[in-house]
Amino acid sequence: MSEVTDKRLSLEAIQRAQRRPWRRREAFDMTRPTLAGLIGRYVLLLALVLLSVGPFLWQLSTSLKSVNEDISAFPPSFIPDDPTLAAYETVNNLVPVYSYAMHSAMVAIATVVSNVVLATVAGYVLGCLRFRGRKIVLGLFLSTLLLPGEVTLTSQFLLVNGMGLANSLAGVYIPGAIGAVNVLLMMTACRAIPTSVLDAAILDGASTVQRIRHVVWPNVRGMASVVGVFAFIGAWDDYLWPLIVLSDPAKYTLTVGMAYLNSALGANPREIAAGTIIALVPIIILFAVMQRHFFRGVDSGAVKG
Repeated sequence: MSEVTDKRLSLEAIQRAQRRPWRRREAFDMTRPTLAGLIGRYVLLLALVLLSVGPFLWQLSTSLKSVNEDISAFPPSFIPDDPTLAAYETVNNLVPVYSYAMHSAMVAIATVVSNVVLATVAGYVLGCLRFRGRKIVLGLFLSTLLLPGEVTLTSQFLLVNGMGLANSLAGVYIPGAIGAVNVLLMMTACRAIPTSVLDAAILDGASTVQRIRHVVWPNVRGMASVVGVFAFIGAWDDYLWPLIVLSDPAKYTLTVGMAYLNSALGANPREIAAGTIIALVPIIILFAVMQRHFFRGVDSGAVKG
């Protein structure tokens, strides 16, 4: 009898709720914004695109304009009336652009390889192994992030000079061979690997190299691509350290060579814009090729077989 009464009360409650729909509240769906929110979202995205891509397009347009066009006209014109590559020819004749670009590429590629390899090994040690003094080592890595790079320039130069690598590309490369931030990124990625997987590899008789190659690397490849992109951009765009180490103009990197170009062509914005585009193109190509792996690395965390 009580069960019949409970069912009758439940049915009556449902009927009352249907007769009073104003008391029901639908859940807010974050994936379906309102019209005003959608418009605001696209306005914000358009503003970000203009702020990020606008300067690059303006430099590209300026580098392609002839001397007969007014680059300071208002409203500005992004499409040249008479496109020409004269500014790029002037830059190529004034400084050995291709030689400087080759020097920067050599330093950047070596920096990428060493950062990916060494940061992966160090990240595995700090993230997966347990040993005495581990927290002290981690604290030393974190402490290096508190100091600006300019503070250690003198000590780095004395060290490189003592090794006999001053005025050489090897001297430019050595300080950036591995970065503390990259080690911490790889350590975070290695921590996401379940301990049971590593323990199973140990029980199967896998050595340290085999564990890193067959267990750790497949799970941190995404983060390694992030480390590689950051290392390449940092080495390619570095200006202050190569300027300090290198004294022979024939060994300059591209950034130092472009600085000389700015001082020599201070009154020629077209040539300066052409040199800027030459320095930016490799980074743009790299990111266009690696963007899929880059964003996958940022979101990575799943364990692969």
